[in-house]
Amino acid sequence: MRMPTRKRRSSPKRITRRDFGRILGVAIAAPALASGVLLGKREPEPRERMNPRYTKKDLYPGRQIRTFTGSHLKEIAFPLGGIGTGNISLGGRGNLRDWEIFNRPAKGRNLPYTFFAIWTKPQGGKGIARVLEAQMFPPYGAAFGLPTGEVSGLPRLQQAQFRGEYPFAWIEFKDAALPVEVVLEAFTPFIPLNSKDSSIPTALFRWRVKNRSREELDTTLAFSLANPVGIAKEGEKPGNCFGKYFGGNTNEFRDEAIFRGLMMTSTKYRDPDIRFGSVALVTTHVDVTYTTHWARTGWWDDVQQFWDDFSEDGELNPLPDEGPSPDGRTDVGSLGLRSTSKPGETVEFLFVLTWHFPNRVNYWDSEPEVKDKPLRNYYASVWSDAWDVARYVIENFERLQRDTRRFHDALFSSTVPGYVLDAVSSQASIVATNTCLRTEDGKFFAFEGCGDEGGCCPMNCTHVWNYEQAVAHLFPDLERSMRHTDFRVNMDEKGDMAFRTKLPLLLTRWHFRPAADGQMGTVMKFYREWRFSGDKKFLEELWPDAKRALEFAWAYWDKDRDGVMEEEQHNTYDIEFQGWSTMTSSWYLGALRAGEEMARYLGDEMSARKYREFYEKGKEKIERELFNGEYYVQKYDPEKAKRYQYGEGCLSDQLLGQWFATVVGLGDLLNPDHVRKALRSIYKYNWRTDLAEHANVQRVYALNDEKGLLLCSWPRGGRPHFPFPYSDEVWTGIEYQVASHLIYEGFVDEGLSVVRGVRDRYDGERRNPWNEVECGNHYARAMASWAVLLALSGCQWDGVTRKLRFSPRTNALRFRCFFSTGSGWGLYEQRKNGKRFTASIRQEYGDESLELLELATALPKGGRVEVMKNNQKVEAIIESDAPLLRLRFPSAIALVADDELVVVM
Repeated sequence: MRMPTRKRRSSPKRITRRDFGRILGVAIAAPALASGVLLGKREPEPRERMNPRYTKKDLYPGRQIRTFTGSHLKEIAFPLGGIGTGNISLGGRGNLRDWEIFNRPAKGRNLPYTFFAIWTKPQGGKGIARVLEAQMFPPYGAAFGLPTGEVSGLPRLQQAQFRGEYPFAWIEFKDAALPVEVVLEAFTPFIPLNSKDSSIPTALFRWRVKNRSREELDTTLAFSLANPVGIAKEGEKPGNCFGKYFGGNTNEFRDEAIFRGLMMTSTKYRDPDIRFGSVALVTTHVDVTYTTHWARTGWWDDVQQFWDDFSEDGELNPLPDEGPSPDGRTDVGSLGLRSTSKPGETVEFLFVLTWHFPNRVNYWDSEPEVKDKPLRNYYASVWSDAWDVARYVIENFERLQRDTRRFHDALFSSTVPGYVLDAVSSQASIVATNTCLRTEDGKFFAFEGCGDEGGCCPMNCTHVWNYEQAVAHLFPDLERSMRHTDFRVNMDEKGDMAFRTKLPLLLTRWHFRPAADGQMGTVMKFYREWRFSGDKKFLEELWPDAKRALEFAWAYWDKDRDGVMEEEQHNTYDIEFQGWSTMTSSWYLGALRAGEEMARYLGDEMSARKYREFYEKGKEKIERELFNGEYYVQKYDPEKAKRYQYGEGCLSDQLLGQWFATVVGLGDLLNPDHVRKALRSIYKYNWRTDLAEHANVQRVYALNDEKGLLLCSWPRGGRPHFPFPYSDEVWTGIEYQVASHLIYEGFVDEGLSVVRGVRDRYDGERRNPWNEVECGNHYARAMASWAVLLALSGCQWDGVTRKLRFSPRTNALRFRCFFSTGSGWGLYEQRKNGKRFTASIRQEYGDESLELLELATALPKGGRVEVMKNNQKVEAIIESDAPLLRLRFPSAIALVADDELVVVM
């Protein structure tokens, strides 16, 4: 074992006052903390609203992201982890909670004696030690006192202020007794289009400690971590270091050239046991102090000895190596980073936590073909153990941090309201929770959501994932892998598609009736993946399967081939709709239109004409039979369906297929005037600004004074005695779907009011802002929030024609927004100043090959347009067709990172 000398001192990275302010951002500039949740301000935009629910000041509060203090820290659990790796959560107080890195959800699982602590002492003065967390919240009335494993009785800091901008979180701590200012920055690599580096099982903690005294200070910042190897199953939540699953745990100090730290394993388990694995806690800091394990004694002697030792001088005195831990217990290891700082100086301390638990089993299915069958994680095919992961993170740290920060900065520099950025970023984190997993071959799978101790509603549910847009636009390779599974694994030769996936693949299929909305939605998603990628081979490979899936409707749901589904239609409400409804038939119309476009592109004119014919018939029948002047209704035979329909109701999902068609650029499926009227009706009748008097015997996701969008209402009467299940509930995924559709159709304030209402409910006190629930935690449908950003920017990328389009629906005079394509992402900005219009595309990552750029501005008479790439003039053919300006490039423009394309009119 290599012992670090106590004489080694780090050369602390000096951070200027300007840097420190940039790091803290809103946290430094924020007003008084008493309000709990703080918001910025911004001047409103003039626009008349059809049905005011918020003031202009409410809807346009500025781009600042809210910060949380006081009781609003209570429910915060910010996920840290990669795609398919599981995660831990950073609590609002700075505590680490919900250790879910063992291949299944585990809400409420905290590791004993796992916490950060600081010791600091002025030269010639007395040292002070604190747990680096804000003080604990009531209630304190536990029968046996607060948990000793959470060191509940050790002194903590007075206040914390939390700001989360996924994938980054910052906590600023306040304590009058400390001679230092302490800020934590935590993140995990999250780089759109780079699914490998976004799938690293790691959490990074960068502490910045500023000497605010007039004395030189010695400081040690320590991380104590219980070796968790052995925990793997439901209900295993150690309150201390004892448990039958522990034993043979080993903590080893290692020192490599560029990093050092603790490697934690166990001799009790071997690969492929699901408990087999390792954890590493490392740093690049040079001057370290450590102990591989606390004292193995009785009562609380171990933590008492640690705290006394640490509090005395900030040193961690290693105990003699006693070998692996006894059976039934584990050890706590502590790693301390030391430094000396001058008055006003800021020092950085970096901890990198990695984990590697390669094996999981199918615990969620009951079919004997797949029950308890082994699966192996994707990350296990890339890295051999947690130390290997740590080495990769350290060796690539600057690049991983740079690209993750580039994404963050591009997204959060957008000029859309802060609560919109809050919504789209927070729900993008779902992809990095236990809702999602990746198997050894890299394929992507997902539950609908997570129970507290297990996945909920497995797997790849087609009708729930119809709403999701974040994965499709940030990690399109993962989304394409889902289409392969849909068509090549879950569909039989007749075109009957199972709407759930069984793992391991190919052992059995989900034996249940097909879902009408899910199957037609999958055809539309296939169209989206093809257009977004521009990959002709992908289209050619899966087109025969997609065609079979579409035409299956003629044998099952639309037997008379009139373009409207009338047979029994299983759907996302877990029941069967009968008769005609736009909820399912709009998906069908969209699938027919998508099929037409794909068939025509591949030269299959016969199929294209047939799909068009059915589409036209279906559209005509829907407009004639189902539109009641305000919105679209359902018509069915009450003798055939005595329960669980909606009839004359105003359904929030009545335009679902039309919404998706708008997002992917398929255009109008239904009469656009009727669509706008229906959207107005949904907002008018289903959006409630106060739910105190709303009667709901179903599941409750919003209540009392909260705002929410009901799934259905019956403004003209006719509510069935037993309407479809969930009809009185509030689902955030549907709220985001409706909100973005409202924005697309020009009802910007109305759409924003819905988004604002959702995020007001998730305020850190009532609910966790990084966990929107439906049927489980981190529910996949909530990733529909990404469509709000698409709607506000009007961004649309077509990888087939290499066309990029922007049509901002707010802040048109000075607009800036993140955008992504199938091969890159960056920042779009436009400004209008009098007659001068300037637009720019800055490439931040990846590359583009751009042939057509469409901008929502008209070329005035006598106007001139100039296009430059990196200050060099570019030839462009100008076409103006109000309200669009089209720029065609005879030679495709190639953009790589840091390139900038500027258009001046």
